[in-house]
Amino acid sequence: MAAHPLFETLKNLKGNARGSVYTEPLWGIPFNLYAPYVSVYMVALGLNDAQIGLIVSIGLAFQIFTALFSGVITDKLGRRKTTFIFDTISWSGAVFIWAISQNFYYFLAAAVVNSMWRITMNSWQCLLVEDTDPGMLVDIYAWIYISGLLAAFFAPIAGVLIGIFSLVPTMRGLYLLAFVLMTVKFYLTNRYTTETRQGLARIEETRHQPALAVLIEYKGILRQLLNTPATLYTLGIMLISGITSTINGTFWAIYVTQKLKIPDQFISIYPFVRSMLMLVFFFAVLPRIRTLPFKKPMLVGILSFIASQVVLILVPEKSIGFLLISTVLEACGMAVLNPQIDKLLVLSVDAKERARINSILYMVVIIVTTPFGWIAGALSELNRAYPFMLNIGLFAIGAVLVFFAARSAEARAKVEAVEGAASVS
Repeated sequence: MAAHPLFETLKNLKGNARGSVYTEPLWGIPFNLYAPYVSVYMVALGLNDAQIGLIVSIGLAFQIFTALFSGVITDKLGRRKTTFIFDTISWSGAVFIWAISQNFYYFLAAAVVNSMWRITMNSWQCLLVEDTDPGMLVDIYAWIYISGLLAAFFAPIAGVLIGIFSLVPTMRGLYLLAFVLMTVKFYLTNRYTTETRQGLARIEETRHQPALAVLIEYKGILRQLLNTPATLYTLGIMLISGITSTINGTFWAIYVTQKLKIPDQFISIYPFVRSMLMLVFFFAVLPRIRTLPFKKPMLVGILSFIASQVVLILVPEKSIGFLLISTVLEACGMAVLNPQIDKLLVLSVDAKERARINSILYMVVIIVTTPFGWIAGALSELNRAYPFMLNIGLFAIGAVLVFFAARSAEARAKVEAVEGAASVS
């Protein structure tokens, strides 16, 4: 009997993909354990919705600068070294501050430190994909998501601990656990990866260039990007995903506990269900759709997201079961959409300038996303359902962008086919 395609991919991983994917659970598990409770932890320590939204927006503002310089730093230091240094600062440093937080200013400091993850996001993506077979990308990104979903097996423990020790002491413990596991992950990734071929080339090319000179060259990269419709449509979809993720990640738990009156210790049920469904989806459905053009899977994912937000807004107070329907729909949407966006980004970007193009894309995403922490906080102050109504509108725009992206991809494929036939003749 043939092995499952995902397990075949996992077994056959080599080099940097192997070193990155195999260690990812050490980051994904602790992150997904504390993530559902971040906003209610802040509320428990005295912060209000507007302050939480302000912290999100300030953190995003700092991410503009870290994203801008991420390409320069990644090219000059190399993918591997940049990843190790800034992973340790942005994640190990931030979770330690969160573990000892007392008030608004601690959370603000942690947000500033954590903003450096935009640097390592760029370098880590390059480290992961540059020497990797493009045909394996969907499966590789599926395993990245699966590694985080493994936290689902431990999520109920977090709820039990909150019931025993209360929210704040449990969160402090989860953050300290994250500090240890994430630091070990960063060491192991650095130990079992090597610099990519493109990374070595960029280190040599920028060795004698001041960082500012490398940054000035972004002007030409920006022109290249503006003349590449496929990348621009991908950017639009990334924007929708970034904004809605920010809104859901910040205000979902507040909405559920404050508006729907669901007790804090029950929150972990929903990440558990979401994670279990996504795991099933990755293994049962993803192998059947991974070779399909991205249009249909992405539209299905977006429609599922829209339905999840509609149901969330309509959930009656204390209706644990009704809320599960929204969670199921969200899980299906995430499982379909996220790997497709990652693959689309890799395939639509010029490989030779991946680090700098990625830095521009991430910077634009952050600039546009930044006000939405504050906007969603202000909307939540008016009515806790309003941020999720905003999500519905954004997802609808995302569906339109998918149509344009698909049309652009089809046109590009026709041009490449004509050029290929001409070169053969």
